[in-house]
Amino acid sequence: MKIAIDAGHGFDTPGKRTVDGMKEYEFNRAVANEMKKLLMKYEGVTVLFTHSDQRDVALNERTTKANQKKVDVFISIHANAHGNGKQWTSAEGIETYVYTTKPKAATRLAQMVQNGLITSTKRKNRGVKTANFHVLKATSMTAILCECGFMTNKEEAALLQTSSFRLTCAKAIVDAIVKYYQLTKTKSTQSSSLYKVQVGAFSTKQNAETLAKELKSKGFDTLIVK
Repeated sequence: MKIAIDAGHGFDTPGKRTVDGMKEYEFNRAVANEMKKLLMKYEGVTVLFTHSDQRDVALNERTTKANQKKVDVFISIHANAHGNGKQWTSAEGIETYVYTTKPKAATRLAQMVQNGLITSTKRKNRGVKTANFHVLKATSMTAILCECGFMTNKEEAALLQTSSFRLTCAKAIVDAIVKYYQLTKTKSTQSSSLYKVQVGAFSTKQNAETLAKELKSKGFDTLIVK
């Protein structure tokens, strides 16, 4: 299962920021990073980033990379804006996009992601919408784009800047992916064997107790046996 995660824009993209200055990419990449951590806990999952922390990757380069790697699903992460971006507005909520042709798989996944985001964040439900966005049009796999809140809404801008909200969004999106593709968590391989370390043997109990006391003071569990 190959999953492409696309943190929209870049640190140097003009204008893409909250009214009080947080760059959109900061939120997008944080959610992408949290998503990767969560997804890597599942069997057979490979995560591909189409963005870069060093430069603002062109849209065509992002979709070409995903297509060449033959990924199964493309998830683009964004934060929304309303108006000129320089003043607070009342526009609020979360929405998820699919391409204008409403591909069946993408629409179903988008609905699951949207429902998960709304349930987890308690923000206004703006629904699943269609758009001619390049990352939805030029990708050859199931692709959706998530707008996780408005940078021009004072309350949501504050949320977008918190690690807890970013993790909440990441988990909601991943949970939907896991459910849709029926992913299985990797089983832990814990060893049932115990390896014992013995430290010294003494002819007198007093010497044994002295060493045991010293080891306990350093945080080690000790047991004196005869």
